[in-house]
Amino acid sequence: MVKIVGIGGSLRSNSYTQIALKVAVQRVEAVGAEVEILDLREMQLPFCNGAKEYPEYPDVQRLRDTVRNADGLILATPEYHGAVSGVLKNTLDLMSFDELSGKVTGLISVLGGQFNSNALNNLRLIVRAVHGWVIPEQIAIGQVWSAFNPEGKLLDEKLSQRFDQFAQSLVDNTRKLRGGNN
Repeated sequence: MVKIVGIGGSLRSNSYTQIALKVAVQRVEAVGAEVEILDLREMQLPFCNGAKEYPEYPDVQRLRDTVRNADGLILATPEYHGAVSGVLKNTLDLMSFDELSGKVTGLISVLGGQFNSNALNNLRLIVRAVHGWVIPEQIAIGQVWSAFNPEGKLLDEKLSQRFDQFAQSLVDNTRKLRGGNN
C-alpha cells in the first residue's frame, strides 16, 4: 500500500491550512493510500542550525523516520509574505536527502487574498533541490476564508474536483515511481 505523510505548515488553531490538508488526506485515503499527518502544532522541533543530530528534540528523529518510511508527501502551507511559511521551511530544513529524495509530493497553499502561486513555486524548488518529485496537480486556495463551511467541507464543486484529481495523481504517480501497482 502507498504510504503518504501529510505536513501542514501552520501553527494556528482553526488553521485553514490544516483544514485543506485534512480534505486532501480524506481524498488520498479514498483512492487507496495510507496517510499519516504529522501535526507540527503537537511536535517540539527546534530551529534548524545545520546540526546532524538534535538529541534533545526526539521529535526531529520521529519526523525523519516517518518521512523516510513514506512513499510520498503532502505539503500544505499558508502563503506568508509571498512565500512558504517559516514553520514548514524549518521542518523541511531539519531533514535531508536521506528522508526527502525520491518522494512524490503534492503541494497545497492557502491565502487570505487573491490566488497566486509563490508559495507553491517555493515548495516546488525546495522539493526539487532535495531530489523529490512534485506532481503537476497543485492546489492554491485564494480567499480561503470563503472556501469551507464551519464543518470544514468545501463549498466549491470545482475546487472539490481539483482535490480529487490531486489525490488520484499523487497516488498514481507514487505507484509509478515505486515501480508497482500496490
